[in-house]
Amino acid sequence: MCGIAGIFHAETPKPVDPARVARMCDALAHRGPDGAGVWTDHGVGLGHRRLSIIDVAGSPQPMHASDGRAVIIFNGEIYNFRELRRELEGAGFVFRTNGDTEVILAAWARWGPDCLSRLDGMFAFAIYDLAARHLFLARDRFGVKPLFIAHLSDGSIAFASELKGVLAHPLMRRRINPQAIEAYMAWGYVPDSHAILAGVEKLPAGHFWLLEQGKAPGRPQRWWDIDFSARARGSEADLSQELAELLRNAVRSRMVADVPLGAFLSGGVDSSGVVALMAEASPSPVQTCSIGFDVAAYDETSYARQVAAKFGADHQERIVATDDFSAIDALAGMFDEPFADASALPTWRVCQLARERVTVALSGDGADEAFGGYRRQVFHHHEERARSVLPAGLRTPLFGALGRAWPKADWAPRPLRAKSTLLALAESGEEGYARGLSVTLPGARRALYSDSFAASLAGFRAEDELIALMRSAPGRSGLDRAQYADLTFWMPGDILTKVDRTSMAVSLEAREPLLDHRLVEFAARLPEAMRVRGGTGKYLLKKSLERYLPSDILYRPKQGFVTPIAEWLRGPLSGAARGIAAGTLAETGFFKPAAIATLAEAHIAGRADHSRSLWQLLMLEKSLKALGARD
Repeated sequence: MCGIAGIFHAETPKPVDPARVARMCDALAHRGPDGAGVWTDHGVGLGHRRLSIIDVAGSPQPMHASDGRAVIIFNGEIYNFRELRRELEGAGFVFRTNGDTEVILAAWARWGPDCLSRLDGMFAFAIYDLAARHLFLARDRFGVKPLFIAHLSDGSIAFASELKGVLAHPLMRRRINPQAIEAYMAWGYVPDSHAILAGVEKLPAGHFWLLEQGKAPGRPQRWWDIDFSARARGSEADLSQELAELLRNAVRSRMVADVPLGAFLSGGVDSSGVVALMAEASPSPVQTCSIGFDVAAYDETSYARQVAAKFGADHQERIVATDDFSAIDALAGMFDEPFADASALPTWRVCQLARERVTVALSGDGADEAFGGYRRQVFHHHEERARSVLPAGLRTPLFGALGRAWPKADWAPRPLRAKSTLLALAESGEEGYARGLSVTLPGARRALYSDSFAASLAGFRAEDELIALMRSAPGRSGLDRAQYADLTFWMPGDILTKVDRTSMAVSLEAREPLLDHRLVEFAARLPEAMRVRGGTGKYLLKKSLERYLPSDILYRPKQGFVTPIAEWLRGPLSGAARGIAAGTLAETGFFKPAAIATLAEAHIAGRADHSRSLWQLLMLEKSLKALGARD
């Protein structure tokens, strides 16, 4: 795992200052503390910070191909590099190192852009072809590894693994993109379709971009997509057996490392399944770690200890106070863009704990998206059945009226909080799912925006992107479309961003075996009843893991990292909540200070739960301060 950065002049090649590339790399030193390198040529500069995982003593970057034709900088891991190397050696290639970086260079020389479909891994890399004088940028299938691209005033592009890398370029302007603010207020993160600063974009997951010197830049091209339109045939027993073998291969392939390796263990289904399969494949005890909380309602450490004991893991845990909010300024600087998923804080803490003993940690991320494990996916599956029975002409007025009349009872038991479900049933499936994912709904956002900021959006509404994505998704059903949206929109922007930034902040490589592309492609072909059955999801995944895990691990209610932000904002952070209305956000002119103040006072007094919107606003304020951004 590493950090990469570069500068490229496409239309008019100009000299690149190596010191400028080095400064961009220095901003990414946390991603690669083990080595650094810079290479420049006419119109191009490539820089690298290395976290040594494979071929620790060799494979420095930027790396030149053996024939001198191409140069690469690479962030990530290629899990099948040894198999590819044998194939390429059979074709006459000779290798000087023992790592995966040189294999990518040879694969590029052999197959060009088609090499991407042969790579099993997580990656973002840049290859400069000296003969053709073009730059090839690529990102892995799911967007595990990030790549930011900035268009600069001198006609060049700058790119880096994190936004702070391109911010180190002196020509980078810090002007806010209004659409990114709208998207952030909808989702709690800035999705890959936007960037917080104008003139910046993110290379989308499963895309590459080929830039040729002397030509105007084209646009990125998709090289991979997930397809939900086919259905697997076979008995439950046969499909379960196939899934179990895919799981074993996915975990084992990600256990290859020349440095200490372990796993995050929450005690939930997914991380427990990964640890079980690691223990099956490992001759020595698996190194595991867990974060617990000092309030029983938030703590899962007893389940993690149970799993660790069952598989003889060398387990370590640490209890974190539920008032552990002192690090939110550090989080804002870590993410660069505003990020309001409050589970980032415990995720960072568990990464810190893991890094004390290992350099690589396997996680259970990706299973909920791939196998239908989120409660919202299960609800959507059943709502779609109701939509199929009731025509829109009846459903829209009936459920719309009921939803508007139903009280917003945040305090009530979950079965009585039906307002969102009723309003969702009044809409199309895509609109309903977007509503369910939104943190702050369109009407509530508009009430917070100033008139001038609302006008600057020119009609843009964040939910429309997700709705359009779901309507064009390659799938047969509402569940297919919801999972497609989660895998291609939610996961890269939220889950994978969270894990990448918090792990790399402590120079830890996190690997996601449950995002093996063959495993996800298999899951996408499963009949719906093998994903969602009754009121729960991940049906076949849980059945396949029954041979490893006890039922109280497999079938207990999903919890996840819970952070008590509602209590914080009524208690120790109430002053911060009140201060939002008069702070950096007020200076931007984007929001109505009086509307924010009203929101804060209603929450603090306990008249309503506005914690998620207030947390968004607080993290946005801290992010804009950290960026030094201007409107």
